[in-house]
Amino acid sequence: MNAQNMENALTPRRQGLAVIAALEAKGDQAGLARAAAEALDKGLTISEAKEALSQLYAYTGFPRSLNALGTLQRVLAARQAAGIHDTPGKDADPLPEDYDALKQGTAVQTRLSGQPFDYTFVPATDYYLKAHLFGDIFARNNLSFADREIVTVSAISALPGCGPQLIAHVSGARNMGVTDAELRALPALLEEKVGLAEAERLRGALKDVLGDDHTSVQTVDFAVWPKGEPNTSYAQYFTGNSYLAPMGGGVANVTFEPGCRNNWHIHHKQVQVLICVAGRGWYQEWGKPAVPLTPGTIIEIPEGVKHWHGAAADSWMQHLTFHKDIQPGSTNEWLEPVTDGQYNNVGFTL
Repeated sequence: MNAQNMENALTPRRQGLAVIAALEAKGDQAGLARAAAEALDKGLTISEAKEALSQLYAYTGFPRSLNALGTLQRVLAARQAAGIHDTPGKDADPLPEDYDALKQGTAVQTRLSGQPFDYTFVPATDYYLKAHLFGDIFARNNLSFADREIVTVSAISALPGCGPQLIAHVSGARNMGVTDAELRALPALLEEKVGLAEAERLRGALKDVLGDDHTSVQTVDFAVWPKGEPNTSYAQYFTGNSYLAPMGGGVANVTFEPGCRNNWHIHHKQVQVLICVAGRGWYQEWGKPAVPLTPGTIIEIPEGVKHWHGAAADSWMQHLTFHKDIQPGSTNEWLEPVTDGQYNNVGFTL
């Protein structure tokens, strides 16, 4: 979904809720501080931000929730000191004296699940879910049910290994009033503001729930090896998008999106060294079988050998590259692109 469609599907307020929720779950306090300020600038109230981060203790634990609330508190103090007056917003209305948390929570959980749900394996947990999470917390009306599911879906997208819960909450979000257009807008937002892995997890869940056409790909963590900037200087010699991050000392980190590869080329009067650091890809010399690139693979490319390298079709890939044994008059000779037929014949099981 492009940026314009994302803007149309998700209000700025809900974009803010989604991003701060995912960053809370990821534990990225620096990112959360920036996102919280941006969300407040776009109209999210202090009450709504507090409520979203408080709710998440039930999904991500008290440590992450309290860390995030501390970050929000510091952001608000800094903004107040700078003369920025954020909208306090409305706190939740008091509950009636005869409020029955278990009864109300059971009704809310049934609506979200689409059917009655009883966790008989651990009755105490069943009670906590009904009476506390879907009763006490969801009864607080400073966020709507749909808001709360936007928060939950975004947060669980940032939690590795929680696929079944993510699928359940994508389905439940629809029952709580979140539109399919809003759900489909979330991955692009998360990819831009939070990370590629978080977006990819949600795309997989949307495929399962909505039947969206999506092929899962292996992601890489750009916090470990930087993605860098679009490799525009050499884009004409690549099929697909690549990114370049200079690392100093003549070393560069090159990031390839799935299916991206460079043209056949030759290094004259120099030896190129590749060190794969993330994802999966391929290296191939002319007339020889392709060699898998996985983290730790080191390739020393002899001078004068025609070759190419790039990502697997279903994975991002990053490798460090540098040159050695450089002689006077060293050059790179760029040749023809690697055809789809040549690329597809290397196979994809590494």
